Amino acid sequence: MGIARSTFYDTPTAAHDGTAIVEAIAAICDEFEAYGWRRVRAELRHRGMIVNHKKVRRLMREHDLQPRRCRRYVAITDSDPDEPIYPNRAKDLTIDGANQLWVADISVPQQAA
Repeated sequence: MGIARSTFYDTPTAAHDGTAIVEAIAAICDEFEAYGWRRVRAELRHRGMIVNHKKVRRLMREHDLQPRRCRRYVAITDSDPDEPIYPNRAKDLTIDGANQLWVADISVPQQAA
């Protein structure tokens, strides 16, 4: 015959059209909002659709299916607006030697309630 034996027994891969892939990607992105292209591609493979990663990235970008970024808000300052604000008296000083300005912090940290 002139062809390899493995060619006869190899199952052909099913070619999926673009609309079916986009619908599957949209369903995955609706179910898992924070999934990027890597996880979407893995989920597609889990569902039986083997698609190139470049195609997944391109379709997600073209159809605005980008993941929602979950940024956690971290409060770095526990300011109390009722406390007085003391002036910075060392702001206008010109320091040109040792022992001209000493600074200390005597504030007491507040206990978390």
